[in-house]
Amino acid sequence: MPSPQLDTPAMPAAPARGRTPAVIRLLVFATFVVILNETIMINAIPQLMAALHIDEQTAQWLSTAFMLTMAAVIPITGWFLQRVSTRHAYAAAMGLFLIGTALAAVAPSFEVLLAARIIQASGTAVMMPLLMTTLMQVVPEEDRGRVMGNMSLAISVAPAMGPAVSGVILQLGSWRLLFVLVLPIAALITWSGLKRLENVGEPRPGSIDWFSVTTAAAGFGGLVYGLSRFEGGDVRVAAAIVAAGLATIAVFVLRQLWLQKHGVPLLDLRTLLHRTYAIALILMSVAFMAMLGSLMLLPLYLQSVRGLSALETGLLVMPGGLAMGLLGPAVGRLFDRFGGRPLVIPGAIGLMAALAGFTQVSMTMPYWQILALHALLSVSLAATFTPVFTLGLGSVPAPLYSHGSSILSTLQQVAAAFGTALVITVMSARAAALRSTGTTDVLASLGGMRLAFVIGAALSVIVVITAVLLPSRVPPK
Repeated sequence: MPSPQLDTPAMPAAPARGRTPAVIRLLVFATFVVILNETIMINAIPQLMAALHIDEQTAQWLSTAFMLTMAAVIPITGWFLQRVSTRHAYAAAMGLFLIGTALAAVAPSFEVLLAARIIQASGTAVMMPLLMTTLMQVVPEEDRGRVMGNMSLAISVAPAMGPAVSGVILQLGSWRLLFVLVLPIAALITWSGLKRLENVGEPRPGSIDWFSVTTAAAGFGGLVYGLSRFEGGDVRVAAAIVAAGLATIAVFVLRQLWLQKHGVPLLDLRTLLHRTYAIALILMSVAFMAMLGSLMLLPLYLQSVRGLSALETGLLVMPGGLAMGLLGPAVGRLFDRFGGRPLVIPGAIGLMAALAGFTQVSMTMPYWQILALHALLSVSLAATFTPVFTLGLGSVPAPLYSHGSSILSTLQQVAAAFGTALVITVMSARAAALRSTGTTDVLASLGGMRLAFVIGAALSVIVVITAVLLPSRVPPK
């Protein structure tokens, strides 16, 4: 039976001009905490390898599985958010996150820890589209840049801050502290949110197409898993898995097109017919591939090649993450005043310059130079993401907001997982080739990382091209 407290009447979408609605502030805070866990395991990989007796590629699945689970669950949220109240969606998301976090804190083995990460990710997957959909419903168009700038704290700053936060925590104790410390904070946020959160919009009844759910999960998961298999050397098996994943995604797309005419699609693809949204989707996906791939490589370089501790690594990358967070609201206000192009184009160029700089990492690159490149990367991403999210979602009709945010979040996670798997595969293959020629392990790893950074820099060229194609303002609907 529905809870009366969770089914309170929907609040009117009429916030005061220039103020961020309370519902958005609550959701931003909760989303920041849950998304932070997406990358919080990056610095813990060396410790996990020793504690759980696993290799680097196996440990990497604690981050990759998190992203793949989100990619599998998020497509359902477009349908889900239209059929439950805001409070029910929030309770489901935070409940799953709390269960996963508690299980991870006491996990006795890698398999249990992996299951806990999947449960965490299932809750996180609901929070991102819930935040974006609610924002589009309650914030006037003239204020969306400013409020979206605040939202960037959760969507882009949290993944960037994950390695820094985990570096500090790991200095205090074992990897279990990453979950022990998060658990009471998440519990307090859940209690506070359920006490103060009001419903937005009216739920609509409808059935779910489980065939679509299955093909989406199998397709996106198979694609990234197949890519990760290229490292093993059996190219034919890896290529077959990738091809099967792409074929399953094609079946999923065809099913959605059929459901758009004969039923209720799990993911309404008519959002892709809006040019600005489609361009924003491409830019965001490629930028996340480059960003998450680089965030994965940098801690490995600093710890494995340069010999820094997890704490030192975290402190080195923390200024960039803080800069991204502090600049988010300012970027949003600049977007409201000047539009997207004056921000996105310089941001894309800065991203390309930073990743090009990282291709020159060496055994002796000054730490101030690494810090400066990471800060440039963070500032460039801050200038890029807020306008892209605002322009993309603002260009679709209101009835498609939940589907637009679901597609955006789905491809964001798939792109991040794809980018991570790509750079790890390239790095490992190049390092193995160098070792076979007699190169030392450290220099071979360095050579692999430099080539992987070249991949990121090449991807950033696509970001620059798509940035030029974006308009400054949302076209009239």
